[in-house]
Amino acid sequence: MAAEVLAAPQEGQGGLFGAIERIGNKVPHPVLMFLYLIIGVIVLSHILFLFGVSVTDEVATPVPKAQLADLRNALGGSVVPYDQNTGQVLELPDFIIQEQTIPIRSLLTVEGIRHIFTSFLPNFSGFAVLGVTFIALLGAGVAEEAGLMSALIRRLVKVAPAGALTFIIVFVGVLSSIASDAGYLILIPLAAAAFASIGKHPLVGLAAAYAGVAAIFTVNVVPAPTDAMLTEITNESIALAGGAPITLGANLFWNAGSAILMAIVATVVTNRIVAPRLGTWNPAEGQANATSDKVELAPEVEARGLRNALFGFLGVLVLITLLTLIPGAPLSRPEGQVDGNSPLMDSLLFVITLFFLVSGILFGRTVGTIKSSADVIKAVTKTFAGLAGMVFMLLMISQFIAFFNYSNMPTVIAVNLAGVLQQANIGALPLLIVMTLVIMLLDFIMPGSVPKWAIFAPIFVPLFIRLGVAPESVLAAYRVGDSPVNPITPLMVYLPFILTVAQRYQKNAGIGTIISLMLPYTIAIAIAWIVLLSIWFILNIPLGPGYFPQVAGLLMAVL
Repeated sequence: MAAEVLAAPQEGQGGLFGAIERIGNKVPHPVLMFLYLIIGVIVLSHILFLFGVSVTDEVATPVPKAQLADLRNALGGSVVPYDQNTGQVLELPDFIIQEQTIPIRSLLTVEGIRHIFTSFLPNFSGFAVLGVTFIALLGAGVAEEAGLMSALIRRLVKVAPAGALTFIIVFVGVLSSIASDAGYLILIPLAAAAFASIGKHPLVGLAAAYAGVAAIFTVNVVPAPTDAMLTEITNESIALAGGAPITLGANLFWNAGSAILMAIVATVVTNRIVAPRLGTWNPAEGQANATSDKVELAPEVEARGLRNALFGFLGVLVLITLLTLIPGAPLSRPEGQVDGNSPLMDSLLFVITLFFLVSGILFGRTVGTIKSSADVIKAVTKTFAGLAGMVFMLLMISQFIAFFNYSNMPTVIAVNLAGVLQQANIGALPLLIVMTLVIMLLDFIMPGSVPKWAIFAPIFVPLFIRLGVAPESVLAAYRVGDSPVNPITPLMVYLPFILTVAQRYQKNAGIGTIISLMLPYTIAIAIAWIVLLSIWFILNIPLGPGYFPQVAGLLMAVL
């Protein structure tokens, strides 16, 4: 029996994905890998600088509305933007289109070397993922140490229909984009533990959750905060062609349909490819006590703890509701809206932390795993201590990303590729598909959704309008290109955390392990999504209420 258990994982090491895993795991430690990449960026930036490489392009740039508001307040509210012709006060947009000449900046000039030394600390301290990780895991760490996470996993496994657990995890991962980065930090560890609790390979659960969170990131059944920024950039780009702006619901049907269908694709990949490849899991492959429950509770005690945790959850929910819906509420916008970039959406990660923190404390107090505030502090300290190795990796990743962006190489590459596409004399749908593939390629070096769209939108939205393609179609195609590569790019900022979780259950896991696990999702989701986009476009199915992919009338008007 032992021989069977040990043999199954070895079988999974064969084939293309096994070769990718072995090769990937032979690359240097991630810290060293990013150190080498930093050196490479520094040298390459100087070579390109000596050749005078640059691009000139129209780019959507954010308007510093917060800084302007601070200036206006400092001057007593006397400075307001207004139209010189009409004398009317202007409402500032979130983004404006500006023509910029973007040269390659060398990191070996006097200015570049000065930047390396003076920005090293700000690069790390300002790396958003660092604070996000600690805040998100503060509440989750307390809930885990209290035993709430284990209880929730047991309850989820018990109530989930047979065979539906994988889809539930993937789909919850898709929905988690509403809460920004919470899916990476909370759902992925939970999914791995859930699969371990039912005797399945934990990395299967990890991969399913990671696919839902990262590979299907830009769509959801409801509008997410990122949608507001993407829509605003699209509208500024539409203005270049004199078109009518779109609303936040322009991709509503497309986003919801894509979220459900791509979750199904990810579920099939999990069950048909990833799970068979990994085979049976041997707990001895993981770290000590990686899967053992921290507490053994009588069913009635656990039920009482879950009931009190629910009361805590509802208490926080009532508090957040009051802070959002009452007149003049601090978590809503001045006009009373709570969608888009409202304070509620901006603070959603902290709200989730409160849910876990309060529920975890009440659960622990009820079942006896938390007896005093010292136990809460101990749980948080233990959680943070387990992140030490990841923090070191983030230090190097933050420097690489900052230096890479300082050199302007990502922007120059993106604009040049966009220029090649703009010159391509092919049909509207083939061009839309090629644009999608180029965005996927660029996602390896520019994982952020908003920065890429700020470069591409001013180029392609007006171009496709002239071809009779609605701007909402271009935005839908961008969503397709922006997500599938996320789980396999080394620049994914949460990759160190994913690797840390994987090593709990497979001590020898490396970056190659993660990439080989996620590559089938990237391939399958990319193909299925492009096919779906083509069908949607050809049949002219509405992308949102009143928004159609093709605008034949506009095409005739332009011609």
